[in-house]
Formats: sequence, structure tokens, C-alpha cells
Amino acid sequence: MSRTGPAAAMRWGPVLRVLVLQAAWALSGGQVRYSVPEEAKLPHGAFVGSVASDLGVDPRRLAARGARITSGSGRQYLELELGRGALLVRERMDREALCELSPSCFLSLELVLEQPIEVHNVEVEVLDINDNAPRFPRQDYRLEISESAVPGARFHIESAQDPDVGTNSVQNYLLSPNRHFALDLKGFQSGSKLLELVLQQPLDREQSALQQLVLTAVDGGDPPKSGTAQISVRVVDTNDNPPAFDRSTYTVSLLENSLPGTLVVKLNASDPDEGSNGDVIYSFGSYTPQKVRQLFSVDPHSGEVRVNGTLDYEEASSYEIYVQATDQGPVSMAGHCKVLVNIVDANDNAPEVQLTSLYSPVPEDARSGTVVALMSVTDQDSGLNKQVSLRIPPGLPFTLNSFKNSYTLVTQGKLDHEKAAAYNITVTATDSGSPPLSSQKVIHVEISDINDNPPRFEEPVYSVYIPENNPLGAFLCTIKATDPDVAKNAYVSYSLLDGEIEGLPVASYVSIKSDSGNMYAVRSFDYETLREFQVIVQAQDAGVPPLSSTVTVYIYVVDENDHAPQILYPTSTNTSAALEMIPRSAYAGYLVTKIIAIDGDSGQNAWLFFYLVQTSDPGLFRIELHTGEIRTTRKLGEDSTPTFNLTVEVRDNGEPSMSSSVAITIAVVDRVSKIIPDRRRHFKSPSNYSEVTLYLIIALSAISFVFLFTIIGLSIIKCYRYSLYGSSCCAGCCTVRERSPAELYKQANNNIDARLPQGLKVQPHFIEVRGNGSLTKTYCYKACLTAGSGSDTFMFYNTCGPTGTTGPSAVVTERHLTGQSGQSAQNLIILRNDSITPNEVRLPWLMVCTVL
Repeated sequence: MSRTGPAAAMRWGPVLRVLVLQAAWALSGGQVRYSVPEEAKLPHGAFVGSVASDLGVDPRRLAARGARITSGSGRQYLELELGRGALLVRERMDREALCELSPSCFLSLELVLEQPIEVHNVEVEVLDINDNAPRFPRQDYRLEISESAVPGARFHIESAQDPDVGTNSVQNYLLSPNRHFALDLKGFQSGSKLLELVLQQPLDREQSALQQLVLTAVDGGDPPKSGTAQISVRVVDTNDNPPAFDRSTYTVSLLENSLPGTLVVKLNASDPDEGSNGDVIYSFGSYTPQKVRQLFSVDPHSGEVRVNGTLDYEEASSYEIYVQATDQGPVSMAGHCKVLVNIVDANDNAPEVQLTSLYSPVPEDARSGTVVALMSVTDQDSGLNKQVSLRIPPGLPFTLNSFKNSYTLVTQGKLDHEKAAAYNITVTATDSGSPPLSSQKVIHVEISDINDNPPRFEEPVYSVYIPENNPLGAFLCTIKATDPDVAKNAYVSYSLLDGEIEGLPVASYVSIKSDSGNMYAVRSFDYETLREFQVIVQAQDAGVPPLSSTVTVYIYVVDENDHAPQILYPTSTNTSAALEMIPRSAYAGYLVTKIIAIDGDSGQNAWLFFYLVQTSDPGLFRIELHTGEIRTTRKLGEDSTPTFNLTVEVRDNGEPSMSSSVAITIAVVDRVSKIIPDRRRHFKSPSNYSEVTLYLIIALSAISFVFLFTIIGLSIIKCYRYSLYGSSCCAGCCTVRERSPAELYKQANNNIDARLPQGLKVQPHFIEVRGNGSLTKTYCYKACLTAGSGSDTFMFYNTCGPTGTTGPSAVVTERHLTGQSGQSAQNLIILRNDSITPNEVRLPWLMVCTVL
């Protein structure tokens, strides 16, 4: 104190007394702690504490032991007075510059002594004083509020910022008096950095389009300090809904080793307005610290918050991000939220897999449980991060067995070399950290082959098409079989199984090379004699024991155009042409003749086409290309020549095509019957009737004579049968009068039964007679049944007179006939005729009886 003089001592006396009172120290293991208030006006050399006394060190030996104060920050805010062992202020300290937003601020120092070396930790807490006034992020806030806003609507205002802490920070807000707005401090009192301006009364843009408010922030210092901001409220007519986040606070846990671009959280703010009034743009709030803005970024359109820098858990365990969502309406409105990001320490050591033994190759017939490999696993982490589990991909015929940190890879299920000759098994080791880390080890295991597969043909059957008249040794096809085995187990040889084709051995038709499977024709095939045949080919491998399989080869002989068309009609010889005739009165289109031809080939080789290659009158005749019909193209003239010479060529559709031709002489006659006669034939005498007419007359006379003879014979037979079986005929008359239905029923049955042949009985099932009975009517019937009759039925016909009037009717149904043998006959069929006079008792019926 003597260095500063009495005046300075009097001025700083109270401060030093405070320092002495606030110097709370604790000596435990060579560590002391002091408290000193921040103060820009402290003189150089202000006393902080007696380090030598507090540490029990003789102040007189400090200089001899080379005592010095070191700081990790690089700047020496304090110094050690060696004479008395006191810690003094060396440089101005500003707590807000030293510790920014931290609620507590410490300077870590080390007191180093030599001879012997001693190191003592000294902590100096810098206490806050009210040396900063509250300050709003902006001096002027402009709010645009729709006049449709209802009382109670809230509008967010950014709070003021005060670098001081504790009671020296902002403690209260005041709003200039007005009748429309009030300030709600509930959010501020609960720890939020947002202020809410509450609408008390509805706004009217026509009365007041602009409201000017003054917002004052007051801290708790002594004396208090304050800061103000101007709030300009413009009343508009639209966009009266601000964006709103689905949550006011988002809490996220993030690993410290998250890479730049990692998604932290996706914010979602919705605006019920439409169009541009509902489009939301995300951005940082102006009160978000600059350091936080460097570490994180906000996508203005999607609201995705992503990592933008390198995070470090040791530097800061959490971050607060304030985000606002602003719509794009004419009068933009904003919603706010807070994102709390908690940094999580990472599991940064992956486990390692070591292969100690490998037993490869493994035979494909190895039993389940055969050991393939031995492994061990290590992890440099501890705790849950050290616990490791191993796994292999599913679907493999292997499994893992574990014992502590040792694992065995064993077979599981059946191995098949043909499906997989080797396996690259990826062993994945995963620890129990959060998130877990893993590493992979690839183990190559080979499977050795055994002969367990027969050769397999590429096709289930083979079809070969070979043109006829092939040369000897012509190549037919290649039979290919594969064996999924390897080495000699996969070597395939081919052979033909014994068999016969049309009585001859298979080897006389085809042959096959044992090594390549090429088949060849041993003979020349003829389609007209042998169109198809089949052989069986065997493929056999060279394994022990050998395995084989067979396949059927169908060989089809393809027709070649080796037959010329054969003309069946008309025919001609080298010396004479075929003769046809047409009447002189032939009209245009008259059919002269039709060429009939066949071809021994098949398919399109047998398609025939007809051409007129030569004619004495080119314009008179034409021939149908496909049918071979020769027709006239015009009517013959009176002065036409008596004969015409034609040459018709029949050509097939083969490649190359083959043809045949026929010469035709067409004679023109006056009448069709007067064909140009054979010169060897002469008529002895002329006749008025042609031979055809005479034959017709003779035929008609013979038919008439046979018909008359048949009629006479049938009449004689009928009379003979009538005289022979007269007792079998029944005849009688039935007179129906005005009687009851029962009487009519009885009389009708008596009359019928009395006339039936002996042994034939009519058994009635049902008779119904309807009518008024005003008139009488007699019905006559006659029935004849003969043993030699050609028909086994007899009929009763209605003999009623005029028809056309509807009236009552009688119906008889289901009369059953029985013969002497007692066997049943067919049911009686009765057809009714409803057309009689209304005064008749109607009993019309048609009865057909069948006698067995």
C-alpha cells in the first residue's frame, strides 16, 4: 500500500476491505481459491490475497525458491509480490470478456516453487458487478398487426441482453402506457428470452394505422441500469396468423463426433394462412450467439438444423439454438422456438476380430457341427462399450459358438459344392456402446467336391429338323449336358442307347461323338418313307461310381421340293391332247373344265398354281390361279373357230419350283349332247329321241311298276291279317248324352274293354268329363291289334264336326294297358280338341296305346 500513497489507500480502503472479506480460501492438497470483483478502475497492484500465508510458505524464501505465477490463458491478469507473498491485480479484468455467458468465471493459476519443486493450484473467481446496461438486439422493432387480430393476441419481442449475471442482469420490462397493448412477463419470469406483447383491445386501421411504443428493460443493479427499444406497430388488413412450431422447445441428443451436415432436428412450423402468407422461412433468432451460428445451420425452407462445425463435448455439453419461422405474407409474422442440443460422449473404439485357426477346404459331405475356424475378439473400450457380440449373415450353412471372448465357426446344415464352391463369410463384431461400433472380418472357406450330381441336359427334349435327301454324315445337332461337379466328376461322355427304327438299329440312322455330343446322319433320309423318329442319348460322367442321365432326341425329316405336280385330269399324251367341249351358246364365265392335280410333297411345296402358258385365242379363256377352273371370258361369236388349243402349266410353290403341263383341245358344238364323236363310233339309224331320254323313260316306267306292285301287295297282306285276327279288332260307338260324369266314365270303359282283344285290358287311372249335357253326341271308334302288325300302337280319333267355338270338354288321362303276362305297357296318351259347339258334351281325345 505504501507504493500507492496515502490518498490511494484512503480511496481504495473500502474496496480492499471487501476483498479481504471476500477472500475465501481453502487449503486442501496445495490449492487456494480467491474472489475478486471485476472492475475496470482498480489500480495496478490491488491486493487479492496472501498466497504465502494461505499456503504456509515463508514469504522471505519466495524469491530464493524462484516463486512465480503461471496462467493457462496466456495473459497475466494477476501477479505475485515476492516480498510479502501477496497476489495482486496486474491488468484490468472484464468478466464478460473472460467468461462470456458462463454463470461463474474462474481464473486458473499455478504457483511454482523450486528447490524442491512445488506446484500449488490457485483459483480466482471474478465476481460480476453491474457495469453493463441492458441492450436490445435492435433499437427499433417494427410490428405489422392485422386489424382482425382479436384481444388476447400475443406478439413476440426479443428480450434485451445484459452481459452481467445474477441480479445485475435484466430483471424487469416496462411498456409505455397505451390502451391497446400490454406486456406479459410470465415467459420472461420462467426463464424464456422472449417477451410477449398482448393485444388488449381490437385495432382499427382506419382510426390509427401506426402505434408507437417504448419498451424499457431494467436490470437489478444498484443503481439499476436500463435500455430501451422503439416498437412500431403497423395495422394491416391480412395475414393475421403467425407461424407456430409444433413444440416450443426441442431437446436433442447429439454425438460429439457427428460430422458436418448431420441432421440435428427437423423443425416444423405451420401457418394456417394461405398462399405466401402460409409459406414459412426459418432462420436464427437475432439473440442466438454467434458461436452457436458457426456450429449449426438452419435450412430456410425445410427447417432442418444441421451440424456446421466440429463439436466437442469437453468444450460445451449443451447448446441453445433460438430459431424463428417467418411467413411470406404481405405482413410477415414470426414464430419462435428453442432447440436444446445435448452433446453425448461417443464410443470411439471399434472391436477387432482375430482369426487364430482356419480348417479349409471342408468336404461338402461334412457333418453338421464340424469346426471350420477359431476366432478371438478384443475391444479397447471399457464398460458396456467393451462388451462385444459376433454375428454372421443369415442364410449361410454356418453358425457361431462362443465361450467368453473366443468363438468357433462350425457347419450347420448340408453343404453343396455345386451351389457354392466357396464362402466369403463376413464376421461382424459389434460392441454395446451407444451408438455401437462394429468391425468386420472376412473368412474364406472352400468346399471340396464329391461326385453327387448326374449330368444335366440343357434341354428336356431335343427336336432336330433335317431336310430330306441329306448327304451322308450331315450334322444334325449338338447335345449338351453339364455336370455341376468339378474335375473328373464333371467330365461328360455321350452315347446312343440301343434301339430299333423300323426294324433297323439306331446306329444305322444316326451317330454321336462321345466327347462333344455332336450328332450326325448315317444315311440319307426320304420324307415320303420316313418322316420322324426318335433316339435316346445317354450322358455319363467319369466319377466313381459314375452317374448318368438320358434325353430323347426327336428327329423330323423336312420335306424338300423333289416331286413335280401330277395332273390327274384331263390327261394328254405326247401324240394327242385332252379333248373338252363347250356349246356355241356359252356365256361369259362358262366353266369349260377343271384341272385336277396333286403333288407328292407337303406344306408349301404342295401348293399348286395354274397358269395358261399357251392359247390359240388369248382373250377368250382364263384359268383360276388356285382352283384350276378354265372359264370363258366372253360369249362365243357365231363365226368362232370350231376348236381351240390350250396349254396349261401346273406349278408348285417349292424353291425352286417344279411344274407339269397338259395340252387341251376345246371343241365348239351346237348342243352339249352332240359332242364330237369318236371316229370309230357310227349311228346306224337316226332317232327323234336321244339315248339319255330313252333311259329316263325306261327308269320311270320301272319305278311306277314297282310302286303299284308294292301297293297291291300291302293291300292283300292287310286283308289277310284282318280275316286272320278279326277278334282282335274292336269297333263301336259311344253315345254321350246328358248324364252324370260317373255314368259317362262307366259307359266309355265298358265300350272300350268289350272291343279289346282277349288278354288286353285297359285300366283307367283318371277320367274327367265336363259339359252342360244339353245335347247328345255319338262317337264311333274302331281299333285293331294284330300280332304281326308293324306298329305296336292303336289310336282313337275324335270325329267331331265343326270347330271354332270354345266350350266344355271331357278329358281322359292315363289309361294303363296290361297284357296276359301282367307286364305294364306305356301310359295312355290323350290329346284334347277344344274346338266343338258349346251345346255338346265334349269328349274329344286322341289315345295312343303301346302294347308290350
